[in-house]
Amino acid sequence: MANGIDLSRAAAEFDPADARERVERARDDRQRVTDEFPLDRWPTLALESYALGAAPQEGTGFCRLMEFGTEALGSIRGGSAAKHIIYLHNDGRWRLSGPLVGMEAHSAWERLRTEFVAAFEAAEAEDFDALDDLGALRFGQALVTKTLAAYFPQHFLPVYSAAHIRHFIELFGGATYQAYAGSEWAWGANRRLYDLVYRNKAFREWDPDTVIRFLYQNYDPRQSGRAVYKIAPGRQAEMWPECRDNGFICVGWDEVGDLESYENDAELKTALDTHRPERPGGHRALARNLLAFRDLHPGDVIVANRGKSEILALGTVSGAYVHDTARERYRNTVPVDWDESYAQTLEPPEAGWRQTFAKVKPLLMHRIEANRAGRGGTPAEEPAPAPQVRRILDVLDAKGQAILYGPPGTGKTRAALSAALACAGRPEAADYAAEDRRRAIADLLDGAASGKASVRMVTFHPSYGYEDFVEGYKPAPAADGSGLNLQLTDGIFLDVCREADDSPDRRFLLIIDELNRGDLPRIFGELVTFLEKDKRGVPVTLPVSKRPFRIPPNVVLLATMNTADRSVGHMDAAIRRRFGFVELGPDLDAVAGTVGPLPLATFLGELNLRITRHLDADHQLGHAYLMRDDEPLYREEDLASAFYTDIAPLLVDHCLGRAELLHSLLGPLLDPDTGAPNQMAAGDLARALAAEFAPEGDDGDSD
Repeated sequence: MANGIDLSRAAAEFDPADARERVERARDDRQRVTDEFPLDRWPTLALESYALGAAPQEGTGFCRLMEFGTEALGSIRGGSAAKHIIYLHNDGRWRLSGPLVGMEAHSAWERLRTEFVAAFEAAEAEDFDALDDLGALRFGQALVTKTLAAYFPQHFLPVYSAAHIRHFIELFGGATYQAYAGSEWAWGANRRLYDLVYRNKAFREWDPDTVIRFLYQNYDPRQSGRAVYKIAPGRQAEMWPECRDNGFICVGWDEVGDLESYENDAELKTALDTHRPERPGGHRALARNLLAFRDLHPGDVIVANRGKSEILALGTVSGAYVHDTARERYRNTVPVDWDESYAQTLEPPEAGWRQTFAKVKPLLMHRIEANRAGRGGTPAEEPAPAPQVRRILDVLDAKGQAILYGPPGTGKTRAALSAALACAGRPEAADYAAEDRRRAIADLLDGAASGKASVRMVTFHPSYGYEDFVEGYKPAPAADGSGLNLQLTDGIFLDVCREADDSPDRRFLLIIDELNRGDLPRIFGELVTFLEKDKRGVPVTLPVSKRPFRIPPNVVLLATMNTADRSVGHMDAAIRRRFGFVELGPDLDAVAGTVGPLPLATFLGELNLRITRHLDADHQLGHAYLMRDDEPLYREEDLASAFYTDIAPLLVDHCLGRAELLHSLLGPLLDPDTGAPNQMAAGDLARALAAEFAPEGDDGDSD
C-alpha cells in the first residue's frame, strides 16, 4: 500500500480485457514507428524526414507521426512545435532550440541526429545515465521519452507528461521530483516510475501498455487537476449551434494562423499586435488565453456562455486542439462533449465574462452544478480541494502529522493554510481573490470560521523550548505585586490537546511554521514517542508537573520546513520517522507568463538548474519570487524589484561570498570588478535576463 492506496487490490480487480483494444492499437502504433523509422535508418535520416513543417521525402515525417499519428501510444500533443527541438516555422524559417540556436539548420540536425543515435545506443546498453549528457535532447523531453518508449518498451513506460509521471511516482510511494528545475529529466523520471511499477509483484506480468491503461483508468491525473474555462462561442454566441451540433468549441483570431506555430505568449502577442495594430501592446492576456485554449487536454471542462449571465452548456474536452483550415472562419477548434442540462441564468451576472475567455473558479463551478441539481438532479457535491491540498490531507490522515518541505518561495505556508481551510470545510477559499483569502484565513485563525476544525498556528525559532510548546515554569507577576514568581504554564500543544479531548468529533490542526528553526528534540521532549497514530491516547506522566497526559487522535500537526536553512536529511531520526513528508518545489506553471522578452518559467527553470548543479536542489528559488497577489509578474519594474531586492541578495547569501560560484549562477549580470549584480534600468534587466537565461526564445521576431 502506498499513500493510503492499495494498488495491489486495485490491480487484482482490474480486467485487462477492458483495455485490450487500446493496448492493441498502441502496439500497432509502435510497430508503425519501428517499420517506417527503423533504428538502422537513423544515422542517415534526412532533416526533411524528421521535422514538422518540412515536406518529407517519403511518407509522414517522424515528428508528425509521433505527435499526430500515434496517439494510442501516448499523446504529446499540445504546446508549440518547439518540443520537437528543430522545425520549420510557417514563416519559412527554421526554428532551433537550446544549444542549436544560431546554427545552420542542417548542421544543427547533424548534431541532433547524433544525439538521438547516442540515446538509442545508451538505452540498448542500459546505460541510462548517459542520456543526461545529451544536451540538445533536453529541449524535447516529451518527444525524446516517447521515442525511447516506442523503440525500447522493455525499459520505458508509454507516459511522457512530467506532471503525469510525477503523479504516478507519488502514487507508488516514490519521492517527488521537479521536472525542468532539478537533476532529473523526463526520461529519468520515466525510468524511476518503471522501476517502481515492476518492483510491485502485482504488475510483474503486465506489459507496459496495460500498466498505463490501468493507471489512467483508475488514477487519471487529469481528473484531479482539470482546468475549467468559460469560452464564448463567437459574438453573442453566434457559433453555438454549430459547436453544439458538431461537438467542438471554436474561437477566432484566424489571422495569426495555427496556434501550434507559436513557442510562447510573447511570440503570439507580437503576431496579434501586427495584425491588430489598433491595440498596440494590448494583447498580452489574449495571447496567454489563446495558448491555454490550444493546450486544453481531454477531461478539462468548458462552460459555453452568451454574455455575462447565460450559460448555454457544460462540456468536457474530448481531444486535442485542431487548426481546421477547411473552415471559413473560427478555425481554432477543440473537440468537446456538450451537456445542455447545465443551461441556466447566473444571478448575479459575472462581470468578468465580457471577454471570450475566463477561468471558472471552484466556488462558481459549484454554483453552476448546484443550479442544475436544483431542477431535480442529484445535489451537487462540495467543491473538492485542489490536488496539492488533497495530497496533504491524505498524508495527515495516514500519519497524523506532516511536514511540507522545499526551497524558499515554494508556497509551503500558503499550502498549509489552504489545507487548514479545507479541514474547516472551506476548500473553495483557497481559490478566492487575494484579499478574500486573507480575510478567510484571519477568520479561521481567530476561530470565527472553524466549523469542522479548530486551527492554531505557531512559529518555531532558536529560543523556543519545551516550556513554550508543552509546559514549564515561567516568570509571572506575584499576587501581591511584590515582584515575579515562577508559575507553571501550559504550552500551545497542551492547550490544543485539552480542547481536542473535550470535542472528539472535531479535528484540531496545529500549524508549525519554520519547524527546522527550532531544537526539535528539546521542544517535543518525551511526547515525540506518542505522536505515532498507534500510540495516540496512551497516557504519559509529564515530567515537570507530574500530571497525566495523552495526545488525542483528533489532533494533527502540519509543519513547514525551508530546505535552504537545513536539509531534511539532517533532521532528528525520531522526528523524521513520525512525520509524513510532502515536497513542494518550484511550480513553473504558476509563472507561465512573460515580462518584456523574458519568459518567466524559462528563467526560473534555468536558474534553478544552475543552482542545483553548483549548489544543491535545496537552494532552488520558488515561484513566489516572481508573483504578486497570486499572479505572475508582468511589469518590468516589478521584475527589477524582485530581482534586486529578493533574488540577487538570496543568491549572494547562498554563495557565502564566493564570487566564482555567484558568477556560475548569474554570469554576465555581475560586475566583473565588484562581483555584485549590475544595476540597470528595468527594461534593460529584462532583456539581459532573457539573453542569459532564455536565448533560444530570442529569434528577432519581436523587434
